[in-house]
Amino acid sequence: METVFMTDRGRIRQHNEDNGGVFLNAHGQVLAIVADGMGGHRAGDVASAMAVQKLQDVWTSSPVINEPNDATIWIREQVMNVNEAIHQHASEHEECKGMGTTIVLAICTSEFCTIGNIGDSRGYLFSEDGFRQITEDHSLVNELVKNGQISREDAEHHPRKNILLRALGTEEKVDLDVKTVEVESTDLLLLCSDGLSNKISEEKLQDILQPGTSLNETGTHLITLANELGGEDNITLAIVDFTSESG
Repeated sequence: METVFMTDRGRIRQHNEDNGGVFLNAHGQVLAIVADGMGGHRAGDVASAMAVQKLQDVWTSSPVINEPNDATIWIREQVMNVNEAIHQHASEHEECKGMGTTIVLAICTSEFCTIGNIGDSRGYLFSEDGFRQITEDHSLVNELVKNGQISREDAEHHPRKNILLRALGTEEKVDLDVKTVEVESTDLLLLCSDGLSNKISEEKLQDILQPGTSLNETGTHLITLANELGGEDNITLAIVDFTSESG
């Protein structure tokens, strides 16, 4: 199993409030994370960094994950713990009041991938069934699409596209979506912040994210293109190639 993680400030923002990484537990199993922070006075980078660091710390000493149910339980428990920690930190530090972060994370084995998300950072899977988004955005615009009030095409350019309905750390409790997909050795997983998905269409993502291509070249290509198309936001991605087994 090969992986790559990349993050870029973009062309406009003064700071990078995104965070993430790809981490191994003691059994060589992969946890990939992308988090997109939000909040005034640079508190967004505090929230995203806290989320990633706390999850990494627990994952490093995590027992082996053998079943999708084990992965689901781990994700739910740990993300809820992180939510409480961020919310508590914000309540105790005035400069961090209201801070939060999106999160998309995936536990990856040679047989399955369990993915959790809050907010609009996304997970995509490239498999024999094609390229598809496997997470659902927790955003106002996505709700309008689901209710039939606007089309998916309209959603791409909607003026309120950045309004989230859920974020990690902004409330005492938060709902988390978790799902498991079976994976084959030819599959690719892409996790990314909206700095990437807002700039590059699914069709173009599929063109660039081809099995057999160097992950470093692919990641660099994606970030370069997002910057060439404006780079108004921070750009972060993690790619997992299931070609070789891990753990």
